[in-house]
Amino acid sequence: MPDTPAGPRQVIDQGETRYTLLGTAHVSRASADEVRELIRSGDFDAVAIELCPTRHQSATQPDAMAKMDLFQVLRQGKAGMVAASLALGAFQQRVAEQSGVTPGAEMQMAIKETQRADLPLYLVDREIGVTLKRIYHNVPWWQRMSLISGLLGSVVSRKKVSSEEIERLKEGDVLESTFAEFAEQSESLYTPLIRERDRYMALRLREEVAGKAPRHILVVVGAGHMKGLGEHLQTLGQQPPDAEAIDEERRSLEVTPARSKLWKVLPWIIVALVLTGFAIGFSRDTGLGWSLVGEWFLINGALSALGTAIALAHPLTIIATFIAAPLTSLNPTIGAGFVAAGVELALRRPTVGDFSRLRRDVSSTRGWWKNRVARTLLVFLLATLGSAAGTWIAGLRIAGQLFG
Repeated sequence: MPDTPAGPRQVIDQGETRYTLLGTAHVSRASADEVRELIRSGDFDAVAIELCPTRHQSATQPDAMAKMDLFQVLRQGKAGMVAASLALGAFQQRVAEQSGVTPGAEMQMAIKETQRADLPLYLVDREIGVTLKRIYHNVPWWQRMSLISGLLGSVVSRKKVSSEEIERLKEGDVLESTFAEFAEQSESLYTPLIRERDRYMALRLREEVAGKAPRHILVVVGAGHMKGLGEHLQTLGQQPPDAEAIDEERRSLEVTPARSKLWKVLPWIIVALVLTGFAIGFSRDTGLGWSLVGEWFLINGALSALGTAIALAHPLTIIATFIAAPLTSLNPTIGAGFVAAGVELALRRPTVGDFSRLRRDVSSTRGWWKNRVARTLLVFLLATLGSAAGTWIAGLRIAGQLFG
């Protein structure tokens, strides 16, 4: 597939500052070459790129994962976010292997050439974790399942990356390409994925310019963001400069919606209902009471243990999960997944090699089970899903026996 010889450009003048927006193709050697030539031209005294600090670190410090404290990741509830980031990275690796060009090569070129020219580098995109969370909270629950399955499909599929996917990557980054099919049909997904980020990048550029007054900024963004970013920059330029208002709006786009009160109290409601069911069962007949307790332990423990078994956890982890899951389901302050992953970490502590190979290993389905870091994340996620399924199935069976 031929590379685009020159990306679209837009020049916006605001006071003493000129923005040159360069729309790049994220899978294109030509875009990377164009970025290099523009920075070396000497026409710019600052460069802004469509990266957040986390993605910048990933691009400049590929071994940063080796410093990750996996236990802290689990304790802080970030296992799902890390797994999603690894899945996106796996898709990126597949594209690189099949196209011969690493997605985001033009951003890496901008970083390299900016350092070479000793120019300021502005990271203007929103944190990828915030974007993922706002996407998750902005779409209905049924669409969340579609997004998760699509993300998993990008990992386990070994099919050749289609020409359509490559074309989408020429307009947006890996995150946008992964969810493009859904975003085109869903305003609730398009808003946090595209529209909010266009606005956010414009606000960040205005923040960077304030007090520094660079004369000419090269802004390197995916071609799909050119129109929206340009419109927002022009709108902001027509308004009186108000650093406080810009900061407030930018912060509002970084807020991750809090869970509703219902979801906070629901686990406790379930616990109360289950314990009430046990009490009713024992009040009617001791045998019935013990039967309900037995079913609760068997169903909850078995499904959660099944999850860890699918993740190929250590046999002792599977046994520990079987015992712990029915108890943790009655204590919402600690989850079965956390216990399972903790035991797995104690029995099979990841080596430095596991961390250093992590990004490469997760590019294949087998690698998720082979690498101890990735496998621990799988243990956490599958044990959690198994326990959740067990809680609902066992709860419904208890209700059926008491009131059916």
